[in-house]
Amino acid sequence: MEPAEKLLILGESAKYDVSCSSSGTDRAGIKGGIGSAAKAGICHTFTADGRCISLLKVLLTNNCIYDCAYCINRKSNDIKRAAFTPQELADITINFYKRNYIEGLFLSSGVVKNADFTMELMVRAVRILRQDHLFNGYIHIKAIPGASQEVLDEAGLLADRLSINMELPSDSGLKLLAPDKKMADITAPMGHIKEKIIESKADKFSRKSFAPAGQSTQLIVGATGDTDKQIISLSENMYTGMNLKRVYYSSYIHVNNDSRLPVPVNSPLLREHRLYQADWLLRFYKFKADELLDEEHPNFDTRFDPKAAWALRHMEQFPVEINTADYEKLLRVPGIGVRSAQRIIKARRACAIGVDDLKKLGIVMKRARFFITAKGKSAFEGRFSGRVISARLLDAPKQRYEQLSLFKPEAVLLPAPEDTLKSITGEL
Repeated sequence: MEPAEKLLILGESAKYDVSCSSSGTDRAGIKGGIGSAAKAGICHTFTADGRCISLLKVLLTNNCIYDCAYCINRKSNDIKRAAFTPQELADITINFYKRNYIEGLFLSSGVVKNADFTMELMVRAVRILRQDHLFNGYIHIKAIPGASQEVLDEAGLLADRLSINMELPSDSGLKLLAPDKKMADITAPMGHIKEKIIESKADKFSRKSFAPAGQSTQLIVGATGDTDKQIISLSENMYTGMNLKRVYYSSYIHVNNDSRLPVPVNSPLLREHRLYQADWLLRFYKFKADELLDEEHPNFDTRFDPKAAWALRHMEQFPVEINTADYEKLLRVPGIGVRSAQRIIKARRACAIGVDDLKKLGIVMKRARFFITAKGKSAFEGRFSGRVISARLLDAPKQRYEQLSLFKPEAVLLPAPEDTLKSITGEL
């Protein structure tokens, strides 16, 4: 099989991995070498549906010894199979880079023989890039669950980022849909990678950094009956316990027929967006998972972003006076993001802020006006109650642009355009 045909097969097989993000690492080019890595964001070009297109995103092989119910590449599926040699993969990456198609490599793989054998092939391909071609661009390796510490150590010294897919939010879900995998085979390598990253940062004399862009993981949403509370609590634990850079959420897509899989077959994309928004609140807005959801509210209300939904359940904390509230309090106001909260703190040192000044500071007034006062004056003329404000938020006009179709579209719950933007920028 020609390398071009392999690329078509293995590029298509890799499309369900969503862990593309900016590199988070700086590395200049070297004399005689090619490529560089920039913290500003290797994955800075996105397609209309949100996919990053600046990395060569490919599998080493789509052959796999596992039979995970949700995976298109499971061993029981009758699909076209292919595999790169390490040399072929390195050559394709370099040729694509020289043509300015890509800025780096995102490498994953099905599991052949065992985890260590597969990881060693992946590491060999990356070693060829780094040592033979002196390629200094961004490389993200999806580590194989169950791989030994020795091969992970070598991978971490060659790659910018390592990630291991958690896949399913609970051990029971993993046993049901991926019985060949064990949760310990996922968490143990994650813990080892965490310790190696900490050691690397502490060693000021080391010439090589270990996975300088950190590690991440991916969770499939909707393949099992796990609630949003379970998912976001798991994410919080991984951020604090494993020092992850990112947790990615992938809405379940039906690609296999299997009695263990859920009905309806696809998980709504809007649920995925709400989880991403909640993820921003955990990482940058100082929220805790048990604040966003509880036993009475185990799932996010898809009508509102998570911060607005939290505010509507805690009306006793509002309205917030813009001129006196501290930074943490401002961050909890719907429509005020991190940057606008910082602007408010800076601006009010010079003079008191009035209602007319708020929009100039970047506050999203169509949400924030219900929850704030400025100089004691409310920006909202109406009765201050959760029921009234909920109705007004839902009545806010939302422009939706859809391509005309000759066919009747399926009833799919999609995020509004502003939801998509908020998921990318994190401004809630």
